[in-house]
Amino acid sequence: MSKTTDSTFSFESPDLIDFFIRHFKPLAIITTIGAIVSIIVAFSITPRFKSTVVFFPASSSSISNDLLSLYLGSKDILRFGDEEDVEQMIQVLYSEDIRNRVVDKFNLIKHYEIDTLTPYPKTQLVRIWEDQISFRRTEYMSIEIEVFDKDPKIAADIANTIADLVDTAMTNIKKGKALLALKLVEGEYFTLRDEISVVQDSLKKIRLLGINNYETQSEVFYDAYAQGIIKGQTTHMKELEDKLQILSEYGGAYTNLRNQLIYETERLSNLKAKYVEAKVDYEQTLPHKFVVNRAIESEKKTKPVRWLIVSLSTLGTFVFAFIFLIMLEGLAQRLKSIKIASNK
Repeated sequence: MSKTTDSTFSFESPDLIDFFIRHFKPLAIITTIGAIVSIIVAFSITPRFKSTVVFFPASSSSISNDLLSLYLGSKDILRFGDEEDVEQMIQVLYSEDIRNRVVDKFNLIKHYEIDTLTPYPKTQLVRIWEDQISFRRTEYMSIEIEVFDKDPKIAADIANTIADLVDTAMTNIKKGKALLALKLVEGEYFTLRDEISVVQDSLKKIRLLGINNYETQSEVFYDAYAQGIIKGQTTHMKELEDKLQILSEYGGAYTNLRNQLIYETERLSNLKAKYVEAKVDYEQTLPHKFVVNRAIESEKKTKPVRWLIVSLSTLGTFVFAFIFLIMLEGLAQRLKSIKIASNK
């Protein structure tokens, strides 16, 4: 079979089987060399062991809402988190805070044999970290932490440590917000409590003047005073006039202070409830995840799959050699045709 490549040149394309038979020896040599090299490379790769932690994020509702609320519908402490909670926790897992803590705890710069004298040791560390450690959301809305390492124990320890640190990181983030809320409510609560104390002191002074219930006392005193006038009784009239004078002078202030005390006391009660909730949210912590599987030491290496590396490399070498020899033979035929044409 022939193929014309241009108007002046054509060459016979050999049958593939015939070509394979004719070039069996070089193909076998090249493929064998490729196989040997791939075997050497495959066995020179440091084995990697995999450890995995799987957990569900907890619902992001506050502790006070879950435990102190009177409404049963708001008690979500045992509910798994939704998609938003999963995405938020994965973002926290990628934080520098968790990475730096793990790097320091396991001295990963030394463990990964990173030369600190190189221009960019931290960049190299991050690259290895991203290659060896990964986080992903599963189809069941859980989170999987996957760690590869040459030491199976360290792989398991790193995976478990990251899972533990995510609780710490989430707690720190939420405590920062909870502290601001606590300070705000605490300030309002104690300020209002001091204001109520001032109102109570003012009311106490007025009560010392004999005013304990303005409406009732004024009704009784005015009625007694009116009856005394009608009956022409002058006994105790001066005393009633004095009491009525005091009521007239301080009655309005008493009523205002009493109404203010009732209103402010109700506000204080509501603020106290919020203060207790804010204090609980800040001082108490609950786990932010439900662990399904903690990492354990792997008994078998996961990487590399040596037979696959050797097989693919050997096959790739064979295909490359086959194509290269076809191209080489075609080039030789072309040069031969050009030489013949030039001699004519």
